[in-house]
Amino acid sequence: MDQIAPVYTHTRACLDCYKCLRRCQVKAINVKDGRAEIDQSRCVKCGQCVLACPHQAKKIRDDLEKVKTLITNREFVAVSLAPSWRGGTGYNRARIIANLKAMGVSIVSETALGAESVSLTTARTLNSADPGLYISACCPVVVDYIRMYKPAQLKSIMPLASPALTHARLLKDYYGEDLKVVFVGPCVAKKGEADLHPDLLYASLTFGELKRWFLESQFDELLHPIDEEATFSPVRSFEGALYALSGGMIEGLIKIGLKDTVQTVHINTLGLLGRALDDLANADFQYPVFVEALACSGGCVNGPAISSNRSTILAMTDLLRHVKSRPRVEPGPFYTPLTIEVRPSSFVAKTHPFDRIQEILAQLGKHHPEDEINCSGCGYDSCREFAAAIFDGQAEPTMCVSSMRKLATRKAAALVKAMPSAIVMVDHQMKVVEVNEAFVRMFMPEQVDRYLGRLEDLVGTPVTQWVEFDRLIRKVLMTGQDIHIEHRLYKGKLFNVYIFSVEKYQVAGAIVTDMTSLREGRSDLAKKVREVINKNIATAQEIACLLGEHVVETETLLSAVAADYEEGNETLGWEDDNTLRATGPGQPNP
Repeated sequence: MDQIAPVYTHTRACLDCYKCLRRCQVKAINVKDGRAEIDQSRCVKCGQCVLACPHQAKKIRDDLEKVKTLITNREFVAVSLAPSWRGGTGYNRARIIANLKAMGVSIVSETALGAESVSLTTARTLNSADPGLYISACCPVVVDYIRMYKPAQLKSIMPLASPALTHARLLKDYYGEDLKVVFVGPCVAKKGEADLHPDLLYASLTFGELKRWFLESQFDELLHPIDEEATFSPVRSFEGALYALSGGMIEGLIKIGLKDTVQTVHINTLGLLGRALDDLANADFQYPVFVEALACSGGCVNGPAISSNRSTILAMTDLLRHVKSRPRVEPGPFYTPLTIEVRPSSFVAKTHPFDRIQEILAQLGKHHPEDEINCSGCGYDSCREFAAAIFDGQAEPTMCVSSMRKLATRKAAALVKAMPSAIVMVDHQMKVVEVNEAFVRMFMPEQVDRYLGRLEDLVGTPVTQWVEFDRLIRKVLMTGQDIHIEHRLYKGKLFNVYIFSVEKYQVAGAIVTDMTSLREGRSDLAKKVREVINKNIATAQEIACLLGEHVVETETLLSAVAADYEEGNETLGWEDDNTLRATGPGQPNP
């Protein structure tokens, strides 16, 4: 459990559902012994696995204590509040500012100020740019994704710092280098960004951590009155707040003014971005093409650490309602352009030998292309991708649901076929679902040639055609309690019958064992015991006379053994209260 990483796995809580793997666009999940752990070397910190995990085994690193330490040490602290705070926290502006200042935060400012600086620099760059592809670097998840999985497009990322880093630089320039800037927003990846740039961002909190901080502080409104006129420092933002919405950055660029030759595109989610960046090796762009790329569907307002259950539409409309426009967008006193180098990743995608992948597919029972159903039940998009993950040691064969089902079916079929006892399974209509060859030989001897090798022809036929204990099977179906019948004579043979419930009202089964041969063997053994008694009784008497003892006890004991093995009187019929036993909930098993 690596708690240093922004996103990690609480291994003991993981219950092998693979839901995180299905959600993860880059498959940065290693499965071992049925437990899914994040592979930090491949993770882009999008946080989708946290949202997907039904057992809360995927965790976001908690940095609240780190920030509290700043306050305890009376450091000069500023909070950079992400634009999606409207609808993402459940608090209004005055409440957030009052609470943060009451806790010891000196400056409460909007990250949107940094976004406005990024927009101004981006617009200037695009207006003088050559034809080609230009991708925004505002989303750290997107930057990591391209660095690791689309390295051919690394040169297309604009070398501009994100709004959060730009805002931190702006605040430090204005208030002094000793200022400690803490980002607060809905983004998990911002924790990774803070780790990489501790000179700018001291820490990053999620909205959930912020709300917990508020609740733990237990504010007294009499001691900490709210100033309804309080505003963000050093000034409030304008169109920069639109960065929280998909296409919001482009809308700000258009306000600033883009040349007609600049084309703009906005793309959400890594899946769409990955497909959009495919097959661009020989692309011939006639104009500058700017891509506003965000990892979250709908934008940051739908980030993984949004702590409000409010409708996304309402959160969006609320944000739009409070965005202030200005007639002219131009550099002001808080314009801070900040460039940053986007470095290549050390991650290298592995290659997979074709013959090894074929071998793994064959082990999964996928010998032909039509066997590769690509159901994604394992979490991977295709059977070949899953086989490659097995080859890399990131997945286990047991994750393939169809393969395990086929294996279980084959094992069950082999077991049923090999059983010397007759077995039959029936549904709620008393029709045969499963049957073995022993059943045909036992109850349908005159039709052995017809059905052996063609047992599937019996499926769907009424079981009442073949057995006379169907009423007992129906009773088990209705009650869910098993029934055991011992030593029943039927057509000259002796049977034991065990009728069991698989699913109440739906499926029941019966196992019938022919005890005749076993009983005949017991009778032979009884005869041999009698012979032993007769041959040795004289010797026993002589020895007893010599020793002054009597042989009555010895004879009685041996006679009892023989009698126990002799065939007694049997009762005809299947139902006899003396020997019929019901088992099930509250009943002992026979």
